[in-house]
Amino acid sequence: MYEKELEIIKKSNRFRNRVVFDENLLDLASNDYLGLAQNKKLFKKAYKRVLKNHYFSPKASMLVNGYSKIHQKFEKLLCKVNGFEKGVIVGSGFLANISMIEALVRKGDILFIDEDYHASGILASKLLDSKQVITFLHNDEKDLEKKLKDNSSKGRKIIAIEGVYSMSGNLAKKEIFELAKKYDSLLIVDEAHSSGVIGENLLGIFDYYKIKIEKNHIKMGTLGKAYGSYGAYILGSKSIIEFLQNRAKPIIYSTAPSLFDTALGYESLKYIIRNKKLLRQKIKQNLSIIQSYLGINSRSLIIPILVDDNKKVLEIQNILKNKGFLVGAIRQPTVKKAIIRLIAKIDIEHDELKKACNLIKDLNANK
Repeated sequence: MYEKELEIIKKSNRFRNRVVFDENLLDLASNDYLGLAQNKKLFKKAYKRVLKNHYFSPKASMLVNGYSKIHQKFEKLLCKVNGFEKGVIVGSGFLANISMIEALVRKGDILFIDEDYHASGILASKLLDSKQVITFLHNDEKDLEKKLKDNSSKGRKIIAIEGVYSMSGNLAKKEIFELAKKYDSLLIVDEAHSSGVIGENLLGIFDYYKIKIEKNHIKMGTLGKAYGSYGAYILGSKSIIEFLQNRAKPIIYSTAPSLFDTALGYESLKYIIRNKKLLRQKIKQNLSIIQSYLGINSRSLIIPILVDDNKKVLEIQNILKNKGFLVGAIRQPTVKKAIIRLIAKIDIEHDELKKACNLIKDLNANK
């Protein structure tokens, strides 16, 4: 029934498929930034933690009887290390963004959202009245301030940004945090790609800028990236989290997050806290290689290399696969122009990372 549409997608070299990749490929494509997805010690610790519980499946919504000591313990640790009053575990980052944006933007409120915010947040904004949504230029504090000034709404102002943007690797500007305070706005920060990767304690963008947590701050993070698990969390003031518990549909109507995935996230967080100095050193070393071999000065482990040709980006990806490396070939609509997305994961040997960088540089130069 959708054959014509599929044919158009294929002709534009935008067709996507699910692939079980060769396990021998060196992974430079996933968001497993710290390599914890292969850490058997953490896996075993999480398994033992769940085994001690008197049930092993979440069974129901957290507001029925799906909320467990495992969820509660992880939420408390997240709040303690990040400096927030209260937290709630959510099934995924996608659901977390739907929860926050759909529930927190009430009648008369205005959402100011970065144009490059994650697709889940953009989708959530479509659930609102279009008059309530103002998009500002990517990471542009001047455009945001102009739009905050020009808006005469008497309701809440809510700003939504990412700590590290998933396709560009850009860090959110500190000036945007300052604007949120200046204009008495709630600030939603999606830390999916920054938590575990940046900051003195590897806690993300708040940590990176050493920002004191205020009542207007809301932090969302995921477990499916640096934490090597699956799920997400939202941290905020007591009133914000309690409001979400009572109004956010994905929290109310979804089965509680997996006990094992939550336990694994808990073990990963403890591991990151214990080993932050060594992990920071490894991140710094990999970013130094990226600077030396690709000439890209990045503060995150997301390294985008512009190709701007859907066919060519797939060709480069395939050549690299044949050489033993897996990188992302990202095309529209995820990005405006096709890129090779290399993740400088810290579990990759330095010589292999250098080899991959040289291959990408040569292949892209010959396009």
